[in-house]
Amino acid sequence: MQAPVQEHEPAAGVLYLVAPPTGTLDALPPRARRVLAGADRVACEDTRRSGLLLHHLGIRAPLLSFHQHNQTARIPQLLAALEAGEAIAVISDAGLPGVSDPGQELAAAARAAGRQVICVPGPSAVTTALVSSGLPMGRFCFEGFLPPKGGPRRQRLEALAGEERTLVLFEAPHRLLALLEDLLAVLGDRPLQVARELTKRHEEQVGPTVAAALEHFRRTPPQGECTLVLGGAPPAAAPVWDEADLRRALDALVAGGLSNREAARTLAERSGHSRRDLYALLHREPSD
Repeated sequence: MQAPVQEHEPAAGVLYLVAPPTGTLDALPPRARRVLAGADRVACEDTRRSGLLLHHLGIRAPLLSFHQHNQTARIPQLLAALEAGEAIAVISDAGLPGVSDPGQELAAAARAAGRQVICVPGPSAVTTALVSSGLPMGRFCFEGFLPPKGGPRRQRLEALAGEERTLVLFEAPHRLLALLEDLLAVLGDRPLQVARELTKRHEEQVGPTVAAALEHFRRTPPQGECTLVLGGAPPAAAPVWDEADLRRALDALVAGGLSNREAARTLAERSGHSRRDLYALLHREPSD
């Protein structure tokens, strides 16, 4: 049996995506601490913030800034370091790297270059907020940050209006009120929990609806990035089967020159009923 990879970590030429704590340092697993302590270099969003984290953990590792503004130049550098046999650890400011940050592009580039990519799991704002929200979590849809400008953001929400799964969104504090206003206007007053300061002393969950959260944050300006867990759209009501009306509509389509099959297909698209059932209705004797 092959030995567990953890016994040999960090290994040469491997890219590790390591989740730092979102709050208390106690949340850092021993495996993550071992990988960070043994990495040849640690790529991070903010070297000052990550430097403080590693200092508190007693870890000395070379830090390299890696964020959305320098990733184009950094990715080739990190790939070259992996090729040279370095063990590279990537961390975010908080939570699992690769979720709405440049770690995704680096992981894809490393895979494409034939390098091994290993995730050292830990805290994730997505699942932490979802599990604590009380909303259905068996099926959910992660949308991350929506467009920052109002028009594109509302267009995206309109495209999500029929999504029945629970939605998880990220938002910056200075855009939270605008997002909540758009949610209320486009999707209505759905169940909602806004989570901030997750796993920290002042963790806050604000809800239970969009309107209630909007009222709260109008009184109390939000601080820190927020994770929103939004109830999905209610299931669409089944179309009403009115045999007489459907038969008249089918007869009108046929009288207009469509074949029986074309008429059934056209009315199925308009009404939401089964094309097969409508086709069968055309061949059924009209009821009195």
